[in-house]
Amino acid sequence: MEVLYTATHIFVDGAFQSNYALLVKDGELVDIGQKAMLKPLYPHAKTVDFGEKAIVPGTVNAHNHSFQSLLRGMAIDVPFLQWRDEALYRCTPFLNEQAIYTGALFAFAEMMKNGVTTVADFFYVHNGGIRSDEAVIQAAKDVGIRLVFARTMYDWKGAPDSYIESVEKATRRTKQLAIKYQGDQMITIHPAPHSPHAASPEMIQAGHKLAKELDVPFHIHVAEEPFEVEETLENCGLRPVHYLDSLGVVDHNMIAIHLVWIDPSEIQLLGDKQASLAYCPSSNMFLSDGVTPVPDLLASGVQVALGTDGACSNNRISVYEEMRMCSLLQKVTRLDGMCINANQVFHMGTKAGANMLRLPTGELKKGLRADFVVLDREDLSLLPSKELFANVIYSMQPTAITDVVVNGKQVIENRRLKKISEKKLVNQVNRLVERWS
Repeated sequence: MEVLYTATHIFVDGAFQSNYALLVKDGELVDIGQKAMLKPLYPHAKTVDFGEKAIVPGTVNAHNHSFQSLLRGMAIDVPFLQWRDEALYRCTPFLNEQAIYTGALFAFAEMMKNGVTTVADFFYVHNGGIRSDEAVIQAAKDVGIRLVFARTMYDWKGAPDSYIESVEKATRRTKQLAIKYQGDQMITIHPAPHSPHAASPEMIQAGHKLAKELDVPFHIHVAEEPFEVEETLENCGLRPVHYLDSLGVVDHNMIAIHLVWIDPSEIQLLGDKQASLAYCPSSNMFLSDGVTPVPDLLASGVQVALGTDGACSNNRISVYEEMRMCSLLQKVTRLDGMCINANQVFHMGTKAGANMLRLPTGELKKGLRADFVVLDREDLSLLPSKELFANVIYSMQPTAITDVVVNGKQVIENRRLKKISEKKLVNQVNRLVERWS
């Protein structure tokens, strides 16, 4: 069935266009143009008129840990390693298949209410197989979000047992999932060797090799904390990016997460090799990690997208929030109000994320998937409406988001989840976490 979505303002070709319409068929944007021109061309299309509202591309959350939504608020105002032990490691024994499903459903539902239509979930609580992985995937399907499942490959013996796999098992299980979901429009599987700290050289190289075989990117945490730099310097005589390059894995397939503690030579190398960054500014601030040199990375040619990281290290999961935080943090760090701008951060949170994940979404363009967000232009956070684009980046609150469409299907309608009961979800989350204490 063809559906014609109309609104007074639709964000197309880098600007809000007046009285435009989007024609959607089988989840694809098949035509875009002036409402008065499209309506006669498609007389049999069902019309969904959002009236005086605005339509923007759905945001892409380039890095998240869905299960961590269950841990939100459990370890605050503490150093990184204490946060890791008190939140992640302490609660890991409670994370059975049902808890993981509930946490993912919770995370994905909250994201969609904040305008996220695609998420890359970096998941490592495998519990000795793929059933926990499948629980996350099922949650994405049940709530209706587009999912890149970044299956973590983790063999550091200091971590909980449920994270750890051999190189052979991690590779085989990740490939098994990739083959199963090959061709699925809503689910994509990427390898994700955890980090130079938590994945052995053999594990990192196996993840890189599998990514090349599957023709997808691979994800890896890099230089989030100073101790990681000190560790690779002590053990290998190299800084993290140079260490990874010595393994032969720094290339256009690499999606590095964080890149806080890097020097100019590493920045240049990343640019030369066409690597990408999933930048998580709020998480970096919450954990007092430091400030990633985003303008320098952009200048070197690194593609930068935005992620929220897990909801216990942020603690919000809105890419619009990350757009604002990215811009403000870079400006104040450099004492330069023009070092990054609204257009750049909007691009990072939409098109750049989709390009980095190699997905046909991230903008409203013919031939791409119909993933978009509807905004109430009369919400106080978007006034005065004359400055709509600037206000989307710097002042918009979640109250402005009224409807969300993913793959041509409406998943949020009048600010309510369509596919699951929010009240039931609230009860599930609270009952589950209460039992842990």
